[in-house]
Amino acid sequence: MTPSTNPEPVAAGSFWSSTNGRRILDGISLFARFFMAYTWLTAGWAKLNDHMNMTQAIMAYEIFTPQWSDLLARLIGPLEIAGGLFLLLGIFLRQSSKVATGVLVLFIIGIAQAWARGLAIDCGCFNIEPNYDAVAMDYFITILRDVFYLALTVWTIYRPFKRFALYP
Repeated sequence: MTPSTNPEPVAAGSFWSSTNGRRILDGISLFARFFMAYTWLTAGWAKLNDHMNMTQAIMAYEIFTPQWSDLLARLIGPLEIAGGLFLLLGIFLRQSSKVATGVLVLFIIGIAQAWARGLAIDCGCFNIEPNYDAVAMDYFITILRDVFYLALTVWTIYRPFKRFALYP
């Protein structure tokens, strides 16, 4: 038997290690970084200009004392803006995403406990206008949205989009 002149096909790398695969992964990373930067900036900006309603939104969770609610209302907006700027400018991408992951987990826990206790609240996320109609938010959708944000943030921890980053 003579050896074949056609060599065995060599197993190529996976699709994700190819140029097209890397471009798709880079596109997801780009979307995750800049979408979450936009999300944190808009959420923080909404909280900066309405301290009283933000304090009331935090108090509605019935977790913190009025003093702690006031302190959190003063801190959350600037911290969200700082996190958004870090992502936008590409400063400490992995570290800032780890902090954002912790914050999102706390937000999800807070919303879930309010839902479990039957509280009618506004989450205080993006629109902190008072809810005069006493219509509670859709807890399931809000938690689902935050889980989506959490997935994007975790993606940024493991595969940050470093292009256009000042100090990745």
